[in-house]
Amino acid sequence: MAKNGHLAALQCRAATRVRTGAPAGARHLTSSGPIGMVPASMRSSCSWRVLMALASLSLATAARAADDSVPSLTASARAECDAGRRATDREARKQHFDRGQALAERAVALDDNSADAHFALFCNLGELMRLDGENLSQIFQLRRLMAEVDRTLELNPNHVDAMAAKGTLLVRLPRLLGGDSVRGEAMLREVLARDPNAFTTRLALANVCEARGDRQEALIFATRALQIAREQGRADKVAEAQAALAELRAAR
Repeated sequence: MAKNGHLAALQCRAATRVRTGAPAGARHLTSSGPIGMVPASMRSSCSWRVLMALASLSLATAARAADDSVPSLTASARAECDAGRRATDREARKQHFDRGQALAERAVALDDNSADAHFALFCNLGELMRLDGENLSQIFQLRRLMAEVDRTLELNPNHVDAMAAKGTLLVRLPRLLGGDSVRGEAMLREVLARDPNAFTTRLALANVCEARGDRQEALIFATRALQIAREQGRADKVAEAQAALAELRAAR
């Protein structure tokens, strides 16, 4: 865009040089000097083009600044995470999560006190860990993951998505790695009290109930999760809930 402003200025100067050979009868000059001065109408036109180019440059600069804002970067990072979850090809999924991680890291670098930025980073890091199957031996990545969700809740204790994520981690991790099934289940039930349509939380609670032998309540959680997925029109979630239900029924 800066090139356009420079080009407009060059065109104006070129027009001035061309007019130096203007005929003696030329009128409405910009000064009373010798013939060959640029007519006022042309000087006005050149100035207008320069002003328009500069205005466009300012708008483009403002747009880039908006794109680099913390809310914009955070929203883009979450969008990449969601797109990666919907993708079916492994490489496409990885590319979305990698881009999401980079965007979230930029947002955190700009504002370490943004709970949403930290959670966007958590989301993409978590999905990258799950890409080829969850492997709890990835201790370093797991610690970073926990640090991001903990930082989110430190900044915003009422961040429902972070509560759900932390609760899920607590019920799934062994105690050696920081797991706490009782505390985790309590957090998950608190999430449902705040958001009855929390799909992932319902599936997590279904697993908790099944693990302790309460298969009936597990089926209730999974069945409602399937209904929510269908209401949302999310084919990926529908498939996930159906798989959970099939597993629960097979274990009977």
